Amino acid sequence: MGDPWEFAVHAINGRWFSVFASFLIMAGAGATYLFGTYSKDIKATLGYDQTTLNLLGFFKDLGANVGVFSGLLAEVTPTWFVLLVGSAMNFAGYFMIWLAVTQKIARPAVWQMCLYICIGANSQNFANTGALVTCVKNFPESRGVMLGLLKGFVGLSGAILTQFYLAIYGTDSKSLILLIAWLPAALSVVFVYTIRERKPERQPNELRVFYHFLYVSIVLALFLMAMNIVEKQVDFSKAAYAGSAAVVCAMLFIPLIIATREDWIQWNLENQDGMKPAAETPVDRALDIAREVKSEVSKEKEEKTMKSCFLSIWNKPERGEDYTILQALTSMDMLILFAATFCGLGGSLTAVDNLGQIGESLGYPTKTIKSFVSLVSIWNYFGRVFSGFVSESLLVKYKMPRPLMMTFVLLLACVGHLLVAFPFSGSVYVASVIMGFAFGAQLPLLFAIISELFGLKYYSTLFNCGQLASPLGSYILNVKITGLLYDHEALKELAKKGMKRSSVKELICMGVQCYRVPFIILSSVTFFGALISLVLVMRTRKFYSSDIYKKFREIHGVS
Repeated sequence: MGDPWEFAVHAINGRWFSVFASFLIMAGAGATYLFGTYSKDIKATLGYDQTTLNLLGFFKDLGANVGVFSGLLAEVTPTWFVLLVGSAMNFAGYFMIWLAVTQKIARPAVWQMCLYICIGANSQNFANTGALVTCVKNFPESRGVMLGLLKGFVGLSGAILTQFYLAIYGTDSKSLILLIAWLPAALSVVFVYTIRERKPERQPNELRVFYHFLYVSIVLALFLMAMNIVEKQVDFSKAAYAGSAAVVCAMLFIPLIIATREDWIQWNLENQDGMKPAAETPVDRALDIAREVKSEVSKEKEEKTMKSCFLSIWNKPERGEDYTILQALTSMDMLILFAATFCGLGGSLTAVDNLGQIGESLGYPTKTIKSFVSLVSIWNYFGRVFSGFVSESLLVKYKMPRPLMMTFVLLLACVGHLLVAFPFSGSVYVASVIMGFAFGAQLPLLFAIISELFGLKYYSTLFNCGQLASPLGSYILNVKITGLLYDHEALKELAKKGMKRSSVKELICMGVQCYRVPFIILSSVTFFGALISLVLVMRTRKFYSSDIYKKFREIHGVS
């Protein structure tokens, strides 16, 4: 059945090993979701008030969501270069923050800290563009489940990195910043040459393989959630944390077994086919001619598009065809999607970034606050895989428009915001679950909708452009509304005590009033976003009622 060394080379160069490598890179690409864990260290060490900390949070969100540069870079450079650039940026940004928080360098100015966290957070776009976009192009007919799984691992990354940091560094949360500087960078470097575009070939059992990956990731998520609960109740030794991290590491490598199995099956089939006589049949000759004709037509279309790039902005193709970047950005569908993302993701980012301070204002202990952050990370995962797999299933079976799922998710997010605005005993636990689920569910839906409406030709750039509304929403809702209103309540508390802002190093607000008004506003804005997404449902219902994957099956049949 062939030489083992040849099979190893075949497996490493295969689509399925690329998926496994992408899972590991994505599992380290969610460091931005741990901001709620280490933000208190930044606030205490550097003496920031809540408005300044929220400004830092905005630049984190700005870096995490402005991925246009990585998208444009991916259009003109190979995937390995995109991943290496992201790796360098990740290490540089977070390592400088760690040096500042541990006071190994002079206290940086606020603008410098904003720059560091923006660079560090922006690196995840390079991982997304390198791994996620490549996988979607390699599996175009399974894009919903592919996006759900990959973004699901990003959602779990906060809890995964927390387990590793507890095992390596103990409970020193400043060292968490050091971990998120070197570990994600190392993962990208190790797998940099294994992630590349391959010829997309639909396998009969493709969906079944993705479900196997899903089951492994669900077990991993449940284990992380169980550890989160147990660690809150029991004081773990460093050896116990190391054991937990070892189990997590083992689970992360189970997809390698699944990927190797699929590559082994494909390897055997190829060897069997290779033993058959290779005489060219009339059908083969006809297929060769069809390929040549298709290639010539594609070249002519590409040349025409290049010549009339600006002239064709308003002459848009049908939904589902390949839009140019300018055609997509100026389309009404993209503007509606932009507005819904502004409201939905902007509000969700604000809620997640303030989770640590929400727990503190309501009197929860530090250990419990860390469990809130882990809950958001884990349910972020469930939201991502749920929206990816369920929306794909509903689309294929019932022709349900994917934007309709976006509407339901935004309505759910409203409930999470209201639980913070009107808290009761244990409500933050429920709010953490809802906010994590709703936040996670939005991203695979957004990325899938963009790929379906505007095509895959310029997907690297378009999916990064699509999430630009997120940091803008975060800035207005987080910095200009939530941060200012929180500080206003904190200053009112100081005034009641007869103190001034200069009397305290850290501005802290305690009580249910701290976040009531901001989260009522967030809930209202998110509800408005749900109404906007309904407009997109009405505009695209005819498109989604057709067979949107038909052209990919035709391509596979010819090529």
